[in-house]
Amino acid sequence: MKVSGFTFIRNAIKYDYPVVESIKSLLPLVDELVVAVGNSDDGTRELIESIGDAKIKIIDTIWDDNNRSGGAVLAVETNKAFAAISKDADWAFYLQGDECLHEQDYTEIRNAMLQYKDNKKVEGLLFKYKHFFGSYSYLGAGKQWYRNEIRIIKNDKNISSWKDAQGFRFLNKTKLHVKKINAHIYHYGWVKHPSIAQKKALNFNVINNSDFKVTEAEMQAQYDYHHIDKLAAFTGTHPTVIKNKIDTVNWEFEFDVTKTQKMKLKHKVAFFIESFTGYRIGEYKNYKVI
Repeated sequence: MKVSGFTFIRNAIKYDYPVVESIKSLLPLVDELVVAVGNSDDGTRELIESIGDAKIKIIDTIWDDNNRSGGAVLAVETNKAFAAISKDADWAFYLQGDECLHEQDYTEIRNAMLQYKDNKKVEGLLFKYKHFFGSYSYLGAGKQWYRNEIRIIKNDKNISSWKDAQGFRFLNKTKLHVKKINAHIYHYGWVKHPSIAQKKALNFNVINNSDFKVTEAEMQAQYDYHHIDKLAAFTGTHPTVIKNKIDTVNWEFEFDVTKTQKMKLKHKVAFFIESFTGYRIGEYKNYKVI
């Protein structure tokens, strides 16, 4: 079995993406790892080079900053990385620059890839998600946080990154048939110093909307983590690769997980139902579980 990893990144230092940690968490599971490094102005390419692993293959890309509608440029960059993996790979393993794997899940992931490698009905593998917010101690618990997504796909070039690169579909827009696996993606995109989180949020708006304008006052503001409606306490362990970042946290964020903030009544009802049944009303699923 041959497994190729792929990811994309741009301005990782400026926006404090844990891309080094992400890559290091993926390397033990892949035979190669393609990193599409976009035109950055902060030394991102040198950062990736500093990892110093022979499995890493860097390709240099130029982002089309005019292709912002709905985050389409992110899917384009994902597809550039996917196109560069080895043709003889059985699986293509995708992580974004703010996502990490936990070493406790490696065996489960390897076994699933071996089990379904030759099963033509299985086109991808579906992971659970842990979305961290504000600090490494809290998890997003509201409806806005997707609970599952595809992160391993068959090496089929009829598969393409979908919309803003959250998941994948076939070129004809049909959904992939996937198997759920008992493994998690640890998503750290919203664990940053409030000043950096503010810049990241503004940059995200720019990427998704070409008409979005940023003022100097907005750039200098601090991101308000307390605007979130619902969080849950995290009581597990983090991947080993992220430990150094946790140890160097230089801001404080506390949240009362027993309360909801500014949540509409219908969302409170939906959250109550989900808490007791596990069913999420109106959940978006960009895949077909088999």
